[in-house]
Amino acid sequence: MKQAMNDMTFIATKTLEHYNERADEFWDGTRDHDVKQNITALLRHISGVPPLSILDFGCGPGRDLLTFRALGHEPIGLDGSSPFVTMAREHGGCEVWEQDFLALNLPSCRFDGIFANASMFHIPCQELPRVLSELHAALKPNGVLFTSNPRGNNEEGWNLGRYGAYHDLKSWRTFLEAAAFSELEYYYRPLGLPPPQQHWLSSVWQKCGGSKISNTE
Repeated sequence: MKQAMNDMTFIATKTLEHYNERADEFWDGTRDHDVKQNITALLRHISGVPPLSILDFGCGPGRDLLTFRALGHEPIGLDGSSPFVTMAREHGGCEVWEQDFLALNLPSCRFDGIFANASMFHIPCQELPRVLSELHAALKPNGVLFTSNPRGNNEEGWNLGRYGAYHDLKSWRTFLEAAAFSELEYYYRPLGLPPPQQHWLSSVWQKCGGSKISNTE
């Protein structure tokens, strides 16, 4: 059943409060996470000439902004948590926008790529088509979207103080294809573990055109 907008506001507010109250703890717990595979997956599918304009959607405290900068690109961070935005500006040394995922204000055709690592699962399913449309519009022609989310069996609701939607591959494909994205690649993480222990679904999408799907589990 579709939820009212005031419910969406509550969902966004409470989820952000969870991160706001644990910003330092989150930085300490994630600063050394290795997501090079995900960054590489995004960059190898972008055909533009470096430096590339990259939106780090849900940048958190700024770990990956620093990596994109070190690779010679021009990242911009986006997060709804005020403490994260402050930390990301300090750690990443670049522009960071404070925006709620459910109230985006993005420029049109600005980015070569969007890196949404462990962020989009916080978007309720009823709002996901709209948000995907806004991300689609923010990409340049043939721009690339990377997503990585904890996978599930299409459950949605509260989990340890945060709201999340946990898609399987079929569900995620349905949303992305309806938003006019073409699939480029998908894989499960962490690498090297048996499938039941690979709890993250990573996928790469292009704004327009198509390509042969690659499964690199």
